[in-house]
This record gives sequence, structure tokens and C-alpha cells, in this order.
Amino acid sequence: MITYSMTVPRTNTWTIKNQVLTFRKTPLIMGILNVTPDSFSDGGNFYTVQAAVDCAKRLEDAGADILDIGGESTRPYSQPVSPTDEVQRVAPVLERLQGVVNIPISIDTTKASVAQVAVELGARIINDVSGLEADERMIDVARSTQAGICAMHRQGTPQNMQDNPSYENCTLEILDYLRQRDSLLRKAGIDPERICLDPGIGFGKSHQHNLELIRSVGLFHQLGRPILVGHSRKGFIGKVLGDKDLGRDYGTLGVSFALQLQGVQILRVHDVAGHVQAFRLLESC
Repeated sequence: MITYSMTVPRTNTWTIKNQVLTFRKTPLIMGILNVTPDSFSDGGNFYTVQAAVDCAKRLEDAGADILDIGGESTRPYSQPVSPTDEVQRVAPVLERLQGVVNIPISIDTTKASVAQVAVELGARIINDVSGLEADERMIDVARSTQAGICAMHRQGTPQNMQDNPSYENCTLEILDYLRQRDSLLRKAGIDPERICLDPGIGFGKSHQHNLELIRSVGLFHQLGRPILVGHSRKGFIGKVLGDKDLGRDYGTLGVSFALQLQGVQILRVHDVAGHVQAFRLLESC
């Protein structure tokens, strides 16, 4: 059960390029658009440009606040793709979305060259699951483009992160890692107002580690940055519900309410419409 009560004031804004996002009582909703053949939940569904553009418009119409586009799967045991292939997947979609969607676009990538192209094509956020560590040039791109940055914690890589994730104290170790990354990014010249942090649910964590992080996520507000959590449809939800093949949207929504109670500012989810409706009712009560 969630027993933690948030006592640390949370950050109220996030600067993304030339725009400032202001947070409300309920989280902003980041809609997921995977332009990949192999992502764990919707791989292949939006692999053509037209399908991806249509999905992006549906997510915006459903009430998404941010659109997160990824051209490489980061599910456990996925295989990496080249920067060229990743650009070929996301660039045509970004080009077609200019003037079509009005919400901010985030590029989900660990590659500096992909991030550079994406920002040039209108993305305002770089969402890097490696904490800007996988590509030594990513920090330079982040600084020069003035994009908003989301730095995530992961233990290992997608190819090995679920083999045997191990921590002495999961929450405190991840809290310390994100504090160090935040400090390094600021020292590298990135405006702290542009930094968002993500504890990395499902990335080098066991089911119990994920649950521990969710129970204690309010502690991460002490870092003084917006907190983003991407828990949508992940395996621990099926584990808790006792059926790995069960549809996970209802379970995802339950976790989302637990995160909202602790003041998490941004949720990265597949079911945008369900979250928007649920939180709209919550704000009305």
C-alpha cells in the first residue's frame, strides 16, 4: 500500500526549448507513439508513416499533453538499431506532423544524431533512457538545441538489464544516481529548468523493485526537478494481477493514481483517453 505522504514541495514548471510547461494537480499525460516493429506493447502497429501520423492525431484529440515518439524498442532483450535506421523511422513522421499536432513532441532516443535531427524537425524534448550516458555527444546536443531533457535511470542495457537486477537499496541508489546526473548536466551547461528526471520503472528492476519505487516515488521531489514515470502496461502489473497475458490498462491506471497521490508531474502511457477521463473526474471531485 502507498503510505508515503509528500512533504517536499514539487517543481511546478518545466522549460522545453522556447516553451514552459506548467503542472497541474493531476499529471500531464505523455502519449506513447512507437514507430518500431518490435516494441513490447504496440510494436508494428504504427510502423508506416501514415499510421503513425493518424495515431499522433488521435492521441492529441484524446487529450495528450505531450507526444513521445520512439524509433527503437527498449524492451528487455531488444536488439539495437543503427542511428541511420532510427532516423529513417522517425524523421518522416516528424516532418508530416509539423503543423498537424499542436502539443509538444518528445523524441525517445539514446543517440545524439537522432536527437539532433528530431529537434530540427520540431521536437522540443529529448527523452533519453540512458540518462544521456549511451552517446557521449548527447550532452552537447542537449545543450546546443535548448530542448527539454528527460534523464532516466537504468541498470544495464536492454540486452541484459533484466538478467539479474540487484540493489542494496533500490530507491536510495536510484535517487543518488539521478542527483549525480542532474549535477553533471548542470555543470555541462544545461539549464536546470530544462531537466526532468525518471526513476526508470522496468529498466533493470525486478517486479519488487518496481513496486518499491512506486511506493516511494514522492521522495524524488527532493531533487527539485519534474518527475516523469513510464509504467504503462509493464510486466510487473501482470505479475501483481496474476496473469501475464491480461490486458494491463486498468492496472496501469491504478498505478497512475498511486503516482498522482505522490505528486508525479508527468505520466508516459499508452491509454491516453482513459487517463485523461479519469483525471478529469478526479479534478472535478
